[in-house]
Amino acid sequence: MMGGLGGPRHLLEAEAQKPQRLGATLARFGFYFRKKWFGFAFAILLIVIGTWGQVLTPDLIGQSIDCYLLPNPSACWFDTINSEISNADRLSGLGSLVLLLCGLFIGTSILQGLAFYAMNWSGQHALRQMREDLFAQIHRLSLGFYSRNEAGNIMSRITSDTDTIQQMLGFALLNVLGGILLIGWVAIKMLQENVPYALLSLSVVPFMAIATFYFSSQARKAFRKTRQQMGSVNAGLQESIAGAREVQAFNREEESIAQFVRTNAANRDANVRAATFTSALNPVLEALGYVAIAIVVVVGGLSVLRDQPLFGSTAISLGLVFAFLQYVQRFNQPIQQIAVMWTNVQNAIAGGERIFNLLDEAPDVTDKPDAREMPAIVGKVELVDAKAEYKKGEPVLRGVSFTAEPGQTIAIVGPTGAGKTTIINLLPRFYDVTGGAVKIDGIDVRDVTAASLRRQIGIVLQDSFLFSDTVINNIRYGRLDASDEEVIAAAKLASAHDFIERLSDGYQTVLGERGGGLSQGQRQLISIARAALANPRILILDEATSSVDTRTERLIQQAFDSLLQGRTSFVIAHRLSTIRNADLVLMLKDGAVIERGTHTELLAQRGAYYDLYMSQFRREEEVAV
Repeated sequence: MMGGLGGPRHLLEAEAQKPQRLGATLARFGFYFRKKWFGFAFAILLIVIGTWGQVLTPDLIGQSIDCYLLPNPSACWFDTINSEISNADRLSGLGSLVLLLCGLFIGTSILQGLAFYAMNWSGQHALRQMREDLFAQIHRLSLGFYSRNEAGNIMSRITSDTDTIQQMLGFALLNVLGGILLIGWVAIKMLQENVPYALLSLSVVPFMAIATFYFSSQARKAFRKTRQQMGSVNAGLQESIAGAREVQAFNREEESIAQFVRTNAANRDANVRAATFTSALNPVLEALGYVAIAIVVVVGGLSVLRDQPLFGSTAISLGLVFAFLQYVQRFNQPIQQIAVMWTNVQNAIAGGERIFNLLDEAPDVTDKPDAREMPAIVGKVELVDAKAEYKKGEPVLRGVSFTAEPGQTIAIVGPTGAGKTTIINLLPRFYDVTGGAVKIDGIDVRDVTAASLRRQIGIVLQDSFLFSDTVINNIRYGRLDASDEEVIAAAKLASAHDFIERLSDGYQTVLGERGGGLSQGQRQLISIARAALANPRILILDEATSSVDTRTERLIQQAFDSLLQGRTSFVIAHRLSTIRNADLVLMLKDGAVIERGTHTELLAQRGAYYDLYMSQFRREEEVAV
């Protein structure tokens, strides 16, 4: 089926309508970590060890009070400690604990650095694979996808969206994972020390959870919107750059700038909204953290002063109060860090959703599970009651049928919108018919693989696309294993050799973007040479020479004449000479063939083709005479 045209913002609309699943997105991220899982696992191991050091620190601080500052044998690790311990022993023991605390601090810092390196190493490999999958996906997608989506929006998936993921792969992800582990570990440790005291100290946690859930969910929605708006900004920028000549030619600079200002303003508003939710979360959590500290001080202090345990639990020592103060701070600190780092994480998740939406986009044209390789093409082409539509319910071809025998040239003429380009797009399966069939040598093109079919079809379009590479590599694009001699032979066949030799570095001349530095005629000659090098059995030409000078036009026509020999060819004809030499002329109108025959036969009918000839081609004939 041919892809339906859904407007230039098809992907953006799909994102807005499609439910977003956080768990599924995180699982997809995990899929990309699988190949370098050992780096990720090593980072997690280092985080666990480092977190253990952070959990141990408050206990050691409490022990320094209960064992050495205000000795309390019942709350101290060591049975030998008593209230009569000498000052020298106190200082010695306290010094040992201080050294241990310093060692823990240095060790956890080193482990954090190693964990960051391991996480970043694993993440960068995952990100590279993600970019490669995206690049492969944009090559798998059918042409219908590109007619529905702006190039700038697609580019932002590979650049801007992957950048947000890259920002997450450093300290953001590390701090979030470490923070979650620390929160859980501290809570368990507090409960082990004194359950009632721990429950009272952690009584604000439900409020923190509610605040975090609400603000983070709103932030994720806002960041998803910012990624969409950034795609629109990139799309507008790409369009303005690509269409700079048209903008200036029609004096539309101010309108273009105004449009960009509107798009950019929408992007600003989306970012401000996202920042509003992320910035609001931190002070809310900080205030709740102070409430938790107040509970620890008041409840613990009263218990120590009154020498009364809480609800039948063990007695609370002054060291335990200090330890709980440290526990609560360590509990609150990662929550606040997560709130800050969650900005990057939410942004990355939103970017990941957009990336995975693109990766999940199904091509309009796919090979059947049992598709076979296209055998060597002889050249017989049949369209059997072929129907096609770009948008459901709006037919572009209405039952077109014709047969081209091997070696024949079929000229296709007709007004704009008649369906000429659609016919030539059906042959290499850039689109599939919605009814009827396209057959080559009696084989339905849908029964063979698209790659094996397209290898034997050459295409020269009106707007020739050249890459920012050398001339020889642009021609070799038609057959990558071709030798330099074969490339030069193809250039000579296309009448391009002479002007290439006059370039500054000949065949090694590096061209600018889209062949910058060459005339339109020269670009077309190179594209003809590229098609000639592929040596296709079926040739498709959009033969436009109206924008070139007379000498170049003759060269292009000479190249076309050489290229057409012995091949089944389909030409969207713009020149009378091509139509005269064609074995069959198809006159299209409103998606149907209304006349067919040779040039002479159609003129004799004095129908639609005769009217086209009199209005478009007669003057060309008179000039030639």
